[in-house]
Amino acid sequence: MEILLADDDSEDRMLIIDALDESRLKNKVQQVENGEELMQYLQNKGKYANKDAFPLPGIILLDLNMPKKDGHEALKEIKAIKKLRSIPIIILTTSKAEEDIVKTYNLGVNSYITKPVSFAAMVDVMKTLNKYWFEIVELPEDKS
Repeated sequence: MEILLADDDSEDRMLIIDALDESRLKNKVQQVENGEELMQYLQNKGKYANKDAFPLPGIILLDLNMPKKDGHEALKEIKAIKKLRSIPIIILTTSKAEEDIVKTYNLGVNSYITKPVSFAAMVDVMKTLNKYWFEIVELPEDKS
């Protein structure tokens, strides 16, 4: 099962990827830099047209504060598309604003996590995500 990481900050993406590696998560991680790219990826459009190279992810790690189309807009679009709405989406953002938390849960997000500041804390978060989403939870099989 692939992970799709949507975050505009290249340093944050690198930190998350390194933390996933450190937590021994072996799933392939695809990356996009904004909400428009995220939607293109999920709908296999543009440079993401090859469905074998860019399959639907098993889970999406989504930043809220991105250019072109922010995480709120992308989340709303994803949940409106029948073939995408069952993909678990985890918000991974710097925002601790209650309005962001409430809004994303109202839009159908599965989890909301504030990005840890330290690498060790990020590794702990990724280990927990790994355990919960890939060992405990039963997810629907990809039928695409």
